[in-house]
Amino acid sequence: MSYHELNPIEMRVIGCLLEKEVTTPDQYPLSLNALVNACNQKSNREPVMMCSELEVQDALDALVARSLVTEISSFNSRVNKYQHRFCNTEFSDLQFSSGQTAIVCLLFLRGPQTPGELRSRSGRLHAFASREEVEEALSALQSMTGGPFVQQLPREAGKRESRYLACFMDAQEQADMVANLSTAVSSSSAPSNIESRMAELERQVEKLTLRISELEEERGL
Repeated sequence: MSYHELNPIEMRVIGCLLEKEVTTPDQYPLSLNALVNACNQKSNREPVMMCSELEVQDALDALVARSLVTEISSFNSRVNKYQHRFCNTEFSDLQFSSGQTAIVCLLFLRGPQTPGELRSRSGRLHAFASREEVEEALSALQSMTGGPFVQQLPREAGKRESRYLACFMDAQEQADMVANLSTAVSSSSAPSNIESRMAELERQVEKLTLRISELEEERGL
């Protein structure tokens, strides 16, 4: 397992640390309790999780062991706090721009998203000047050494933009997720059973109405 490969809870923990480092720097690093609350936050999270303190602590222990998070203890506080070493530190080989970091953070917290969604949701993390700037950052994340760090998904029917997925999972989990998302896209683009049955009923009604009109004409009605 690569030390960059993350399970869903580890991804949520890293995403929260990346987010809070920028949005609430006066409260960063985070205590375990603050991190649990951030992981289970109902706004700006997809899916909404209900992680227990034990699950978050297990994730932190695994991340600390892989040097992706560091635990900080203070003489004037009995509460240990945690900060990420995931990217943009002297200890990490991942060096992202502010915009690239914002994208990775949002994908960790909210799953696959389009460039337009990433731009509209990134305001507190990074101010993108345009959707094109988001697309440039996504392209860089796809092509930089050590990557790709994001993957473009098949475009959904009726959508103008494709969504992008963060590539920090086990290779098999990544492949399974892409396959499931692609299946969902195909299903959403095909008519449902109810829609097919409704269309068939409408055709039958139309044929019956025409036949009734023909019979009425034959009888001189």
